[in-house]
Amino acid sequence: MIRPEAAATSAETLPARGARTERGARTRTRLLEAAEQVFTELGYHEASIVKIAEAAGVANGTFYLYFSGKQGIFDELVEDLNRRVRRAMDEAASGGGTRAEAERLGFEAFFRFTAEHPGLYRVIRQAEFASPAALRHHYERIVDGYARGLEEAMERGEIAPGDPEVLAWALMGAGELIGLRWILWGDTDEIPQPVFEEAMRFLLRGLGAGG
Repeated sequence: MIRPEAAATSAETLPARGARTERGARTRTRLLEAAEQVFTELGYHEASIVKIAEAAGVANGTFYLYFSGKQGIFDELVEDLNRRVRRAMDEAASGGGTRAEAERLGFEAFFRFTAEHPGLYRVIRQAEFASPAALRHHYERIVDGYARGLEEAMERGEIAPGDPEVLAWALMGAGELIGLRWILWGDTDEIPQPVFEEAMRFLLRGLGAGG
């Protein structure tokens, strides 16, 4: 879905709390992976620092070297999922020679990431109640890069003129709901090819990018 095309911010390149060594970075990554598992399976309210630390294989005290508490690691997990899905989409879409090709490759990457990381849906939906600011930040960061890419494609004449921000929100919403229906609620862990092709025909017609 989408080529976010948003460059990493300076905050993304700074050493994270407690992760100034290679070993510390690995421990922090394990904690985030454990948090993704625990929040996805149990939900925010049932999750606990004890369960996250246990899933990561570290002591409870070690947890606090990296995160301030449950809210802190939840917010960082939202940020981490956002960073990873944007990277996956951007890397895939960069292989497209046209905007239509970039859209197709980006959507494929988004659906693949969703299948591999169901927490992208479940954690983000929990953020509506657990961390509304993190939820809004997640979507706005995707839309910012997406809208810039659409505007550039308009300038090149690859898609029809329009409001790139409105289009970015519409395309992101379509991709999210298609993934929800056929990956999270479906019988397989991937979008059926006929569904994907139908969705792409619809979305590319909407962009004025042909079939």
